Amino acid sequence: MVERTRRKDRTEVTFVLPADVPPGSVGVVGDFNDWRPGVHTLTPRKDGNRAVTVALPSASAHSFRYLAAGDYWFSVGTAEAQDGADGRLHA
Repeated sequence: MVERTRRKDRTEVTFVLPADVPPGSVGVVGDFNDWRPGVHTLTPRKDGNRAVTVALPSASAHSFRYLAAGDYWFSVGTAEAQDGADGRLHA
């Protein structure tokens, strides 16, 4: 799931996954962080899910994927569209 909070000068995009699927550490990697692993790691939330929030310029489009432990790259139904194996979203 992707949650958005629109601010005056940006959009805060929160990437949300279940706490245990997949197991282990998971990060979101995309063009907004130069595809660098470890920059945006999901952390536990009180609701039992895990999430990370990324501030993006308003009215921008981005590609992303998730990277889990064991070099497991994946995308799930959280994207608005697909760009090959990458998800696409609009901030």
